[in-house]
Amino acid sequence: MKSLIVSLKTSTEALDDFKKALKSARKGKLKDNHFEVSFDNKKDFERFVKNIHLLSMIITYKPRSVYELAKLSNLDVSNLNKIILFFEEFGVLKLKEMKVDGRNVKKPIVEYNKIEFNLAA
Repeated sequence: MKSLIVSLKTSTEALDDFKKALKSARKGKLKDNHFEVSFDNKKDFERFVKNIHLLSMIITYKPRSVYELAKLSNLDVSNLNKIILFFEEFGVLKLKEMKVDGRNVKKPIVEYNKIEFNLAA
């Protein structure tokens, strides 16, 4: 099972964690299933939490396109695209270009089965 850990850290803490992960990777001791997104500001963290239901919808309904997800979630496509780009920027979801009924569409894909929050100070 592929898990995503979401945390809220200062930029210094995130950089320290990155340095530790880099050292582990160089030694060949990197954890295979450790995927973490660390936010260094409360605004982005709150935006992530506010829109987490979209990730759940993608996992559950497996929409064939962003337009189909917009219909499922009752959101405007342009607003949904902004949220999707936000998630894509952090590596939480991917867009796969496909042909559906002769049209090129972008299918949103979430590769995680579980999302955990690490809020330890």
